[in-house]
Amino acid sequence: MQIANPAAHDLVNETELMLATLPLVGATVLELGCGRAEKTRTLAASGRPAHILALEVDQIQHARNLAQPLPGVTFAAGGAEAIPAADASVDIVLMFKSLHHVPVELMDQAFAEIARVLKPGGLAWISEPVYAGELNEVFKLFNDEKNVREAAFAALCRAVERGPLQLRQQLFFNTRSHFDSFAAFDARMLQVTHTDHQLSPELYAAVRDKFEGYLTPDGATFLNPQRVDLLVRAA
Repeated sequence: MQIANPAAHDLVNETELMLATLPLVGATVLELGCGRAEKTRTLAASGRPAHILALEVDQIQHARNLAQPLPGVTFAAGGAEAIPAADASVDIVLMFKSLHHVPVELMDQAFAEIARVLKPGGLAWISEPVYAGELNEVFKLFNDEKNVREAAFAALCRAVERGPLQLRQQLFFNTRSHFDSFAAFDARMLQVTHTDHQLSPELYAAVRDKFEGYLTPDGATFLNPQRVDLLVRAA
């Protein structure tokens, strides 16, 4: 298993890739760390899953999700280490950039929970950002995730070694992020409810200066390396 593939340059819409890859029609889907539920809403709008259980640990964002209910979707508070679902009740588990947000000491438990709730033959789409790229150069000034991303990959490898989760496929690609201005970056990436970044004036200025080094008259566009580990629960 590889944590990164520097030779992967394809630009991909991950939601479209997920929709094209997974057997979602009639499936019971569990999304761990749904955040603003953007992918949840796209998936629900596709009409493919029978039901989606979308979990979020950020209480502020969870309340916002509850205020915008969706047919066929249950929003619930909870983390990957304690999934409120019965054994072998889920066809597909989705984690979009949320594994490395699980406390390191609970990552092994999270994979044990994923294995527990998946039906035999069920799939887990574990999507994680690769620690590389120009946007990462901005982020690591105030939120360096190198250690937690490596810990997440190590936990994934242990889960595969331990079973019953098995690696079916690794996918490497780039996604695109665009910001019209630093103010747009600030609103989307710094003023988040799940983390209180509390940047000092000096650090805030350093982040702004680094970001603005990538600005063009059309804004700033970044290509972000990504990895998906597609796991299957063995019988």
